[in-house]
Amino acid sequence: MKMREVKEWIYTILIAIVLVVIIRAFLLDTRIVPTTSMVPTIVPGDRLFVEKVTHRISGLERGDVVVFEPPASSGLKDDLIKRLIGLPGDTVEVKEGKLLLNGVAIEEPYIAETIEYTYEKQVVPAGRIFVMGDNRNRSYDSHEWGFVEIESVEGKALITYWPLDRIKFWWKTQE
Repeated sequence: MKMREVKEWIYTILIAIVLVVIIRAFLLDTRIVPTTSMVPTIVPGDRLFVEKVTHRISGLERGDVVVFEPPASSGLKDDLIKRLIGLPGDTVEVKEGKLLLNGVAIEEPYIAETIEYTYEKQVVPAGRIFVMGDNRNRSYDSHEWGFVEIESVEGKALITYWPLDRIKFWWKTQE
């Protein structure tokens, strides 16, 4: 192999590494789901692509599945993945097995089972969101540790890409 070919390979590899670092830092990341908090929507071992851009441009929407840094009140350190339920100014309440958003019971075909706890009516403060796992009775989420700062949201689920029989494109559905 000539010296010129070696230099070309080195440049190609360096460019690839720089591109991967930029993409992972600013555009797209991957996650492996470790817990059952989002069952049946996302199960342990599912692998997701998380996009890091659109929520900064067009904001967040109720129903988005988001990845975020947990609040200090949770006592957790690793990023979490949950469903966004309430935006700033929304009223959130759980009673008689139903999630009430702004006083209206929400249809949630994606949850694992009927909610078995109550959550007193709370207004989501400015700059914060309320999140819950789809496995409501087994999810450590906002109903236990409070609201999440919007700034701590790192991205939204884009695609469940593994295992192959669970591929799901998240931008087409809120389920």
